[in-house]
Amino acid sequence: MAKPKTFFTCNECGAESPQWFGKCPACGTYNSLEEQISIQSSVDVPSRGGVSSWQSAQGNGKSHNKPAKARASLTFDQITDRQIARWESGYGELDRVLGGGVVPGSMVLIGGDPGIGKSTLLLQVSNQLAQKYRILYVTGEESGQQVKLRASRLGVSKPLSVVNEEKVTVVDPTLPIDPDSIGADLYVLPETDLEEILREIDSLKPNVAVIDSIQTVFFPALTSAPGSVAQVRECTAALMKVAKHEDVTMLIVGHVTKEGAIAGPKVLEHLVDTVLYFEGDRFASHRLLRTVKNRFGATHEIGIFEMVTDGLREVSNPSELFLGNRDDPAPGTAIVVACEGTRPIVVELQALVSPTSYPSPRRAGTGVDYNRLVQILAVLEKRVGIPMSKLDSYVASAGGLNVEEPAVDLGIAIAIVASFRDRIVDPGTVLIGEVGLGGQVRSVSQMELRLKEAAKLGFKRAIVPKGTKFPDLNIEILPVSKVIDAIIAAIPHQELTADDLEPDEDE
Repeated sequence: MAKPKTFFTCNECGAESPQWFGKCPACGTYNSLEEQISIQSSVDVPSRGGVSSWQSAQGNGKSHNKPAKARASLTFDQITDRQIARWESGYGELDRVLGGGVVPGSMVLIGGDPGIGKSTLLLQVSNQLAQKYRILYVTGEESGQQVKLRASRLGVSKPLSVVNEEKVTVVDPTLPIDPDSIGADLYVLPETDLEEILREIDSLKPNVAVIDSIQTVFFPALTSAPGSVAQVRECTAALMKVAKHEDVTMLIVGHVTKEGAIAGPKVLEHLVDTVLYFEGDRFASHRLLRTVKNRFGATHEIGIFEMVTDGLREVSNPSELFLGNRDDPAPGTAIVVACEGTRPIVVELQALVSPTSYPSPRRAGTGVDYNRLVQILAVLEKRVGIPMSKLDSYVASAGGLNVEEPAVDLGIAIAIVASFRDRIVDPGTVLIGEVGLGGQVRSVSQMELRLKEAAKLGFKRAIVPKGTKFPDLNIEILPVSKVIDAIIAAIPHQELTADDLEPDEDE
């Protein structure tokens, strides 16, 4: 029998050490090393040969005349084509993020802050899928009765059946269930033992299994605590093997650290097929579902939900959510069109500029990239002549949406200038373009897609970079090459001269 070997693994970075230290040698975290036991294989691994083996064979007068033959590998011609039919989750926003629907046999990891609505989303999705498929909802953080209460509040129409060992206990006695004739339904398993979960999956044979959450699941053969690096890695690998071999779709909830990254080793994100982040302010109503990895679709797609009294509701037109009141425009606002993946979203940017009371002016940005904000302020001072070094500047996006792409640079610059002169930008105009250090307005990608979204929402004009050809759209195109040209075009009803760009005496 192979002799067990003891080593120590860091809970924070996953580094391995042959002995215990109070401080991890790799990341410097204190008291993060935990003891692990591995089994050394007694099977000798054959050498792959190489130059030394070839020279040895030539020296012995031997020649490798044996024909090459594949043992397990296949060519592309030998691999059969199989069309993957995606499943509709019942929520178009989730299907968009996944690339068109749920892929059978895939493994999806959903992370987010506590209380953001991860369990609510998965329970609602499970209810929709349970109309056609067999769903197993594994909860390691709640009991069956707690899930039942939450399901009642969300209006889950499928009867919840709590699975306990080899018995099926129906929560609602008026809805009897025959375990021998299991069909499309939603089953709940309050369990944290990985072996019990795998045994239930093998017995129930669900189409979709939801694990809430992976940090609560533990493998009894490992001595480390649940949520440690070794436990998360081994449990995810075991579930991945079942998903691929048994064609079971896995939806896994992952906790996040205080920095916002998914807790556990980074290998967790490498193992799964899709990584989704559920974002948003806990005290705001809307939630953003963002994809950062997808083997079956595009990355950086977003889906938008709104938290209401009976759960999450998808937002079909997110541009209306991030637009302010266009009937009563205020000074210092500008409309931009940001793209998240292949989805254009019209967003209102708000700016506030005021004389500073400190030796160094304050710069603050909410929903915009801080470094790009500082760069745009420097361009306005150097190329346009606005004394930004004497002014506090605050920029925010309506609704808290993060718009950090360069295409919103022109909107930020126009909003700042409008706030500085206390002017109103034409509410029927959108601004699209990247601001260069020389004061140029540079072209951006997906321009036609952005303009179509603006035209659909009723905008009449678009100030865009010069030199790009556009198809005939129901919107007036105003090409500009400099930031100063965009400033004059964005405020057409008010004359801007060099004197207007100088600060007033009382400022």
